[in-house]
Amino acid sequence: MIETNSNSMTYDVEKIRSDFPVLNQQVHGKPLVYLDNAATSQKPQAVIDSLVNYYANDNANIHRGVHTLSERATLAYENARKTVQVFLNASSEKEIVFTRGATEAINLVANGVAEYISAGDEILITAMEHHSNIVPWQMLCEKTGAILKVAPINEDGELLLEEFEALISKKTKFAALSHMSNALGTINPIKSLINLLHLSGVPVLIDGAQAIPHIPVDVQALGCEFYVFSGHKLYAPTGIGALYGQLDQLEKMVPYQGGGDMISMVTFDKTVYSKVPYKFEAGTPNIAGTIGLGAAIDYISQVGIDAIAAHENSLLEHAVEQSKNIKKLRIIGTAKNKGAILSFVLDGIHPHDIGTMMDHQGIAVRAGHHCAMPVMDFFGVPATARASFAMYNTHEEVDALMAGIENLIEMFG
Repeated sequence: MIETNSNSMTYDVEKIRSDFPVLNQQVHGKPLVYLDNAATSQKPQAVIDSLVNYYANDNANIHRGVHTLSERATLAYENARKTVQVFLNASSEKEIVFTRGATEAINLVANGVAEYISAGDEILITAMEHHSNIVPWQMLCEKTGAILKVAPINEDGELLLEEFEALISKKTKFAALSHMSNALGTINPIKSLINLLHLSGVPVLIDGAQAIPHIPVDVQALGCEFYVFSGHKLYAPTGIGALYGQLDQLEKMVPYQGGGDMISMVTFDKTVYSKVPYKFEAGTPNIAGTIGLGAAIDYISQVGIDAIAAHENSLLEHAVEQSKNIKKLRIIGTAKNKGAILSFVLDGIHPHDIGTMMDHQGIAVRAGHHCAMPVMDFFGVPATARASFAMYNTHEEVDALMAGIENLIEMFG
């Protein structure tokens, strides 16, 4: 379970729920129980209002206009960059690059470091990575002749630390590690792993897509060269995310895309790129989504990330305890340090059937390989059902989940 430093202040989950309009509905005649937060989170009214306000009052392109709407839009966009900087405790807003999400951010870095990777070099990842933190590095290896090394996990879904350390060598030129597994909930000892890699001079990218809504993140304390996340898992709109990169790392990387707004001068003979972070933000960005990301972070900060983590931890503990009473249920991923994800299988029932039948009870869970097919292969299952919790979920919803599972088992005999 997550270790938190939460105090004893009252956590008003009903007040929080009232801020999320989508939760106030029925599905198949049943109250919606939304437990698919690891795929995407719902959006508070404050985020929705920020989008409406931009399109209703400030809609204009940014960085290019001297008229009032453009200046207001630019200010809101850049204020969001500052908000992300403070949220991650980056040393400068120049270290924050806006992307479409964690996937694009990882691809941006993989492309940027490619010129420093040679045939025979090694890239280190773990066996619990999301496809988005596997495929870009495979592509890099195919392009450069580098070799992808994969650190193994155990039956609890925890990284085997001795094996991880043994894979680090003079050939290791880069490492990309998940902070928290989307398929298992495992929270890796990221600070220790980064320190270990830095002893050999290996730069590190951390995939924080799952961690960012649940764990306080301080990139300066972690010391990682890169940290990426997606806004839509953080109660922000889809199509927006961010890359944190240490300034010196970003400055030596080549741009991922070329186009407008990432240049300072263009002739047919030569192009001079803009300074960091703008050289990585080609074309008209997702302005509304970026403003929405800032609004989402403001909302989370008001509730308090430690309070959110403590609440979600209590939900997970309750779910794990209740699941012990269901003999046919097997949890996939039982790490000691784990986020608010319960992946499970039921004897004799395919996870896709679980997802479909739970939906008929108004309960939204995920069923599939969760873009982590190597994890499924390791545990010898084609897929799992996954319930993932957020700040607005309740203990009563956990009870509804368990009752729904019991109904499903009874239905399948």
